Amino acid sequence: MAANQAMSDTVAEIRDTDTARKYLEIATRAQEQGERIRAIEALEAAFAADPDDGEVCFRLAYLLDLAGEEDEAIHLFEQCAQQPQPPLNALVNLAVLYEDRGQYSQAERCLRQVLATEPNHPRARLYIKDVLAAREMVIEEEPGLRGARGEQPLDTPVTDFDLSVRTRNSLRKMNIRTLSDLLQYTEAGLRQFKNFGDASLEEIKAMLAQKGLKLGQLASQQQTPAAEEGQQAEDAGENEVYGHSVNELQLSVRARKALNLLNVQTIGDLCGKTEAELMGVKNFGQTSLVEIKEKLGERGLSLRELDE
Repeated sequence: MAANQAMSDTVAEIRDTDTARKYLEIATRAQEQGERIRAIEALEAAFAADPDDGEVCFRLAYLLDLAGEEDEAIHLFEQCAQQPQPPLNALVNLAVLYEDRGQYSQAERCLRQVLATEPNHPRARLYIKDVLAAREMVIEEEPGLRGARGEQPLDTPVTDFDLSVRTRNSLRKMNIRTLSDLLQYTEAGLRQFKNFGDASLEEIKAMLAQKGLKLGQLASQQQTPAAEEGQQAEDAGENEVYGHSVNELQLSVRARKALNLLNVQTIGDLCGKTEAELMGVKNFGQTSLVEIKEKLGERGLSLRELDE
């Protein structure tokens, strides 16, 4: 009987592994088709079936990081790091997330682990310089940069401020690490970056206003025309964006089904709809509406407003 039980346990384990592989294949196809949400759902199912699968763990952590789910991404990358031979990219990505949170010692530890394995790893060599510099950097505060809450050092990481996950991710991808970096950009300069929306811009402006600061405070006069030219170029390309498939927005399954019922194929089709038209679709709720507005906002777009 003991032998039969052992055999049963082994079969169950194999079934879990097989299930994980099947979901991993589904996730791979979804990623190839640009359907990130569906890929995440498949990877979550694969991880539930086999939590010890290193590839599943890493890929799920990577996609969750892109989706702004930093806490869960960190947890999974840390699990990857516990493997006997952890993926070097998992350690590098974990280091970047630690650095964003100002956890420089943890970031340095991950990067040194990478370099101990591969001394010439290009990303690790680059990032460890940033981490060490961030730990030791002391920048003298310029006159006038004092807010209602007292002195605010220019080397303060932007991750220390009360910003949403979406905004902090955007700043990280734009390589804006400190308050000094941020104050060198004007509104037009920030808008040059792909997927940087009005919601993030207003959030940043409100945060700076609380500290008596404003965008562009450290920008040179020579930078302003270039920023304005970048904004003009972005506006000129807006019509091209309208022709892109609505699938690029990476919407949830429920939201996509509702758009299919309305025969919305492109981003331009979606921008031509009003909130009332969307809410008129069966099973289309407030959550889906907020999701769509946020996705459009990341691109500086919005739904059509009714004429008064």
